[in-house]
Amino acid sequence: MTDEAATGPTPGPTPLLVLDVVGLTPRLLAHMPNLRALGEQGARAPLSTVLPAVTCAAQSTFLTGTMPAEHGIVANGWYFRELGDVLLWRQHNGLVEGDKLWDAARRAHPGYTVANICWWYAMGADTDWTVTPRPVYYADGRKEPDCYTRPPALHDELTDKLGTFPLFHFWGPGADLVSSRWIIDATRHIIATRTPDLALCYLPHLDYDLQRYGPDDPRSHRAAADLDRAIAPLLADARAEGRTVVALSEYGITRVDRPIDINRALRRAGLLEVHTQDGMEYLDPMASRAFAVADHQLAHVYVRRPEDLEATRAALAELPGIEQLLDDEGKKAHHLDHPRSGELVAVAEKDAWFTYYYWLDDARAPDFAQLVEIHRKPGYDPVELFMDPQDPYVRVKAVSAVARKKLGMRYRMAVVPLDPAPIRGSHGRLPESDDEGPLILCSTPHAFPDRVRATEVKSLLLQLAGLH
Repeated sequence: MTDEAATGPTPGPTPLLVLDVVGLTPRLLAHMPNLRALGEQGARAPLSTVLPAVTCAAQSTFLTGTMPAEHGIVANGWYFRELGDVLLWRQHNGLVEGDKLWDAARRAHPGYTVANICWWYAMGADTDWTVTPRPVYYADGRKEPDCYTRPPALHDELTDKLGTFPLFHFWGPGADLVSSRWIIDATRHIIATRTPDLALCYLPHLDYDLQRYGPDDPRSHRAAADLDRAIAPLLADARAEGRTVVALSEYGITRVDRPIDINRALRRAGLLEVHTQDGMEYLDPMASRAFAVADHQLAHVYVRRPEDLEATRAALAELPGIEQLLDDEGKKAHHLDHPRSGELVAVAEKDAWFTYYYWLDDARAPDFAQLVEIHRKPGYDPVELFMDPQDPYVRVKAVSAVARKKLGMRYRMAVVPLDPAPIRGSHGRLPESDDEGPLILCSTPHAFPDRVRATEVKSLLLQLAGLH
């Protein structure tokens, strides 16, 4: 008789569903009865996040158990010194340094399977099933909604069942619940047909109205309630399957009303340079003595020569809205001392956030400034969530652009305002209280202590899976 016959088969890992509910805080949980019940019947704790408290940095910490100084994701994008270019929202998992959650799981249980549905840095990751937004970039300049999947056959399977990935509902003026519903339905389908040991699901809906209107606006509360209703069938599926559910957030969004034009301050000080083409000004990072890559409430300030550090500090010292300017010592204290970080890192005051704007005259702004163009702007632009309220023809322009798109013609959706004033919510700083910070919920009672650090999420998930 074999040992297995004598003792019974070795039990497999406990299946997990991990929901990244962007922007979830205890205050918003009051409007989300299904998620609230998850924590009440299981476990709930504040989640200590990282600086910067932004998607790419936080998710990379969750999945590696290390801080940005080690995994290298110092923001949602940075200045690639070796390329002389600012690049945000890259997708290759190779940018994330360190041992990933699925690597550790497979060492403990060979054959452990993982589905990644829209968590970031999905492409090139050693996961079994992958779904991530990926537009079609046609040779004539058109951009059409689509997604990338691995294995490739999953693309047509999901598209036939759910329709094309709703890219223009995932980001831009039309961003709304439609994209999160698609992701929820894709997750349900993959769990039902593939039964992965670990399913990672990214739900962005709370990011939109909280940035548009602020966390205390009734429209933001309604967004929370809408997302909670949309999640309910996925939670029911997990319960029926006996799948442990973990829901967590990367950050909390707090109210802001002060944009900080950090690059304009550096330009006025003679440190930032532009070059001009067709009357439009473009940031010249390779020639600039100093410039900033703005990312919500944090900005990496890249200084080309050590002798320009003091001039850069002086240019920013009196700029309203900056709370801290981290030097080498400050970066080390916040675990941001990685070669990808700027020579200085600016942190905004609680009610302020950083624009990427570097031009001094709107007439000389680059054409991409009024587009939803996350890969060409040298910094994050939340104003892409709005249509320009100052342009009386903005909706006519949008309808005309959509008509050209449907005819297969090139089009420019130039509808984004150049005024940052409408933004009412931001994130990136460390939270001042647990009420406005991220949290973690689990369907398993007593799953974790009274507080969980972001670096503990990886080991916690391994423990919940029975692998640690």
